[in-house]
Amino acid sequence: MLHLQSLKGHWDQIKGDLKKNYAKLTDDDLKYVEGEEEELLGRLEKKLGVKREELEKVMKAHLEKAKAK
Repeated sequence: MLHLQSLKGHWDQIKGDLKKNYAKLTDDDLKYVEGEEEELLGRLEKKLGVKREELEKVMKAHLEKAKAK
């Protein structure tokens, strides 16, 4: 399971990458509020029509990319 708290320091870069990959995402879709991680994942699942497991894989890949920079 993806722990969104690990995204915290890299969220701006990850958010930008997600918007590049999924043009239909808006800033509102990607609004991250600490403690409301499940709400964020639910919004993204619904908007993109992907399962949570797939979404977590994509987000982990973007996190690794952000950490490498």
